[in-house]
Amino acid sequence: MRLKDKVAIITGGSRGIGYATAEAFLREGATVVITASTKESADKAVAKLKEKYPNSRIGGISPNLSSLQSVRDNFRIVSDVYGCVDILVNNAGVSASTPFTEYTEEDFDKVMDLNVKGVFNATRAASECMVARGKGVILSTSSMVSIYGQPSGIAYPASKFAVNGLTISL
Repeated sequence: MRLKDKVAIITGGSRGIGYATAEAFLREGATVVITASTKESADKAVAKLKEKYPNSRIGGISPNLSSLQSVRDNFRIVSDVYGCVDILVNNAGVSASTPFTEYTEEDFDKVMDLNVKGVFNATRAASECMVARGKGVILSTSSMVSIYGQPSGIAYPASKFAVNGLTISL
């Protein structure tokens, strides 16, 4: 139980890598709060996790990760209910496989808003409590395409390269 008495927020925790991370943290005794793009997605994933880990503390929220105020408001609710966040896992992300010549500014913005601005906002909001206590852990997922690129969906590798820079700078 390496994470006993720790509170973790996992963005994009309703499926995929985020959901698997939530399960691993629950097995290690953490209180886990997942974020999802909708309340319904969060609630569905929370119900599934509670079924598998009935004695664990699990919650779900659906902040707009591209809005610092929305993230702050939701993270404050988490702190009020569960205590100060000890671990933030920045995992939420979106990709597109659109060829560059067909990419629109809106397509690019959508990926950058979630994949980069979302990481900044979640990190900024979680760090407020962590800095006040003098401790905390922030993990951010990236991708090999941040280094090697990919032939289409150019915003995804650009966004993950930005996550690498943000993480190194922190």
